[in-house]
Amino acid sequence: MAHHPAKPACFKAYDVRGRVPGELDADLAYRIGLATARYLKARLVCVGRDCRLSSPELASSLSRGLTDAGCDVLDIGQCGTEMVYHATFARGLDGGIMVTASHNPMDHNGMKLVRDGARPISGDSGLDDIGAGAIDCDLTPAATRGTVTQANTLPEYIDFLAGQVDAAALRPLRIVANGGNGCAGPIVAALAPRLPVEIIPLFEQPDGTFPNGIPNPLLPENRGATAEAVRRHGADLGLAWDGDFDRCFFFDETGAFIEGYYLVGLLAAAALRRRPGGRIVHDPRLTWNTVEMVERAGGVPLMNKTGHAFMKERMRAEDAVYGGEMSAHHYFREFAYCDSGMLPWLRVVEEMTATGKPLSALVSAMQAAYPASGEINRRLQDPDLAMHRVEERYRPDAVAMDRVDGLSLDMGAWRFNLRQSNTEPVIRLNVESRGDQALMEQKTREILALLDN
Repeated sequence: MAHHPAKPACFKAYDVRGRVPGELDADLAYRIGLATARYLKARLVCVGRDCRLSSPELASSLSRGLTDAGCDVLDIGQCGTEMVYHATFARGLDGGIMVTASHNPMDHNGMKLVRDGARPISGDSGLDDIGAGAIDCDLTPAATRGTVTQANTLPEYIDFLAGQVDAAALRPLRIVANGGNGCAGPIVAALAPRLPVEIIPLFEQPDGTFPNGIPNPLLPENRGATAEAVRRHGADLGLAWDGDFDRCFFFDETGAFIEGYYLVGLLAAAALRRRPGGRIVHDPRLTWNTVEMVERAGGVPLMNKTGHAFMKERMRAEDAVYGGEMSAHHYFREFAYCDSGMLPWLRVVEEMTATGKPLSALVSAMQAAYPASGEINRRLQDPDLAMHRVEERYRPDAVAMDRVDGLSLDMGAWRFNLRQSNTEPVIRLNVESRGDQALMEQKTREILALLDN
């Protein structure tokens, strides 16, 4: 996709991301600060950062830009993305900026921006304007510069999380918590004393050199350490996070990785137990299990385009109680409709407590009813042609089709979603069936053969 010529290349659809210093450097960070403060007409904005080696310098230049525009900065230091969201809505700030590249390569960094109420600022809701303003901006500082105040918001954030569960009622589970040397470790350590659980920490020290690899548990090669620790310690649950911990990944008591799809069903049912009849927003990639779980729990399932800005906007419009994407983004009404990597595991521990079941038993019926391929990515020369080939082959026999996000075809006994990446020549495939693992695998191979030829 060609980027708008009037904004820097690191300005993407939902956030800012690029190589440092080639695409994002201290000077551009300073200009983004100026442009954001002016765009929001902000008086007070919070700035947080992940543990990447380039984050302190970028955050400091960003803060200088904000203050030169006359805006005060609440510097909350090293934290997770959701702590910027929390500070922004809990303290009634005009906006928040998180300096992070989450799970991107070592030499990358970026920013996630929100306005008041922690509402996302993405492409057409202001991010493109800020990008244009960063290129073409008046560098004259305001007559009255803003100030930077350091604040430790961790205690109030931990109070918020602890207040979301009835700690006394929880089962005393043993939990492996793999921080991946990102920012999750210290948060889990601060929350643990408030809960009756035993935390077994793994790679808990934030370390921007990422000695154990970039924290991205979505990659199968990054799952071994968590799975092995669960088995070695006889733990009830394994957890792993990405670098800025806005995504949480789950392993059952056998060390098996649980596809994010089934967690959407589980968390939807959990939300509906608290808020009967509520609305649940979900993504279109894999849907059958989620729809069944939501309807069985008396809720209303609403399918929506993938992507945090789209999910949050729909949730606000519908006052949905929960939103889930199979990519491990989970959104909660009680968290200002934002995604959190901490609330999901607290809710799962509540479910394990309420049912007395291990995680494997909570998801096994879903896995058997709707076996799924998990998301498979293919880098192709001509994604458009490949999409067309697949559509021509299956559409004549489809019982239903939708284009909410890419192409979804319901073939009766199985269905699939095929969509192109926003940012690269990649096609993403998801296949599921009604209780037939072999059929799901066969159809997955069939579609991949069509894509690869």
